[in-house]
Amino acid sequence: MSFWEYLSSRHQQLLTDAYEHAGAVLLCMVVATVVGVLVGVVTYRSAWADRPTTRTASALLAVPSLALIGLLVPLVGPGLPPTVITLTLYGLLPIARSSVLGLRAVDPALVDAARGIGMSPPMRLLRIELPLAWPPILTGIRVSTRMLTGIAAVAACVSGPGLGNEIFRGLAARGSGNALHEVLAGTLGIVLLALLFDAAYVLIGRLTISRGIRVR
Repeated sequence: MSFWEYLSSRHQQLLTDAYEHAGAVLLCMVVATVVGVLVGVVTYRSAWADRPTTRTASALLAVPSLALIGLLVPLVGPGLPPTVITLTLYGLLPIARSSVLGLRAVDPALVDAARGIGMSPPMRLLRIELPLAWPPILTGIRVSTRMLTGIAAVAACVSGPGLGNEIFRGLAARGSGNALHEVLAGTLGIVLLALLFDAAYVLIGRLTISRGIRVR
């Protein structure tokens, strides 16, 4: 059986795996984005609060994803829960860090001008600082999404969802006629998803970032 014949015969399962893979990544990215931006907002004005937060997140990234998932299984069981927790934790650092850098790069003169016309701190944050910090925040979200799209494949080893199941099935059936096809289908599917996510973020950037900020 050729690779194209394999894709034709398994297209329904591959589409289901791709849908589950994308859904898990999107869910975790939403949570990681909300938490990461909140962490950035809370810590960007204070160096003493920023350092321990960044160091903790950096230390977490040093833990192999397979090991972290394995440690979570006895606590929350196999399947989706350890997948969501692991991906969310891994997605936090780039978003939190880019939020801090973006907010610190906002021109203080603009913030002072907003303060001068009577804007409250929450209003300045929502209408001045976060919109100006959005380009680097979006970059952090793109980096996290690329990373999580690949890491999500590892979740298949604990019955997690996604295209990693194709890869692990192929590895488990080494020597069989379809082993290479399964690994290749899962790998190419993950690469395609990463490219689609990236294209979506480019479109989001064009729709949400003013031309003046993009040019600058």
